Amino acid sequence: MSTGTRVQSSEASRSQQWEQAMSELYRSYLDYGKEALKDFDDEAVHQARVSSRKLITLLSILDPADASGLSALFKRSQKRLGKVRDADVLILSFKKRRKEARREGDKKTAKLLGAVILHQKEKRKRQRGKLADELPGLLEGDPGGKWNEFVKERLPALVSDRDVNVAMRELEVAFEQQNKRCKELLGQENPASREALDELHQLRLLAKRIRYTANAAAFALDQKFHANEAIYKDIQSELGEITDKRMWLEKLENIGRKELGASRNTWNSFIDKLQAELTDALRRNTVVDVPDAQSQAAAVQE
Repeated sequence: MSTGTRVQSSEASRSQQWEQAMSELYRSYLDYGKEALKDFDDEAVHQARVSSRKLITLLSILDPADASGLSALFKRSQKRLGKVRDADVLILSFKKRRKEARREGDKKTAKLLGAVILHQKEKRKRQRGKLADELPGLLEGDPGGKWNEFVKERLPALVSDRDVNVAMRELEVAFEQQNKRCKELLGQENPASREALDELHQLRLLAKRIRYTANAAAFALDQKFHANEAIYKDIQSELGEITDKRMWLEKLENIGRKELGASRNTWNSFIDKLQAELTDALRRNTVVDVPDAQSQAAAVQE
């Protein structure tokens, strides 16, 4: 076998690996998406969203200009699935908090949490309606045609042009730079300020991209990158706790005390508790050092 023939055979094999990996992700996205539309099962919604994110991550490496138009379609799906998923997570968390408040005999806080849950259920109902309206068109028809064209006609050339190991290293460098920016900012700003939390959120998004790349493209990555999925999953989890606390505080502020029918004392007490949890999550995180002198509670809206 000549050198040229061996190179062609290697490229064909690599293209087949990519086609198999991406096709499995696409089938997962379709299967979970269709299941989510049946009864809005929270796990199906979650897995459909994860599959769409992994597809977006790989397409950002192979087709960064989105010449195929697929990234835009998956982003629309991700947005709709994400709205429902975020509501699912908040409702589940606040149900646990209500149960704890009831166990402790704190009826006023339990009532406030119940009002938040009802408010979010109404919002989730609207988001489920939008998902039911839009997702079927994003799962079938034209998107399927674009996908088949991409896999059969575009993918082989894209795979030969792009090295996922280089892309992974670029993501690592971007994470290191963002981490440095966060450390510098947290040395100057209150860690609970909007700017600081925005930068930490961007750091989490980079961790998520690295984790998904390490998972979905494991077959094409060098051995030195194989531990990245577990490493960045832990990082994403730590930063995700901070993001959740921040998001819940912002949602409550947007809804408002009067809308939820809470007394000022009950409202302030619960908001203070969430802010304290946010401060604690910032202090405990091992990703970015938070100066002790500045890790005091502060309102998210500052």
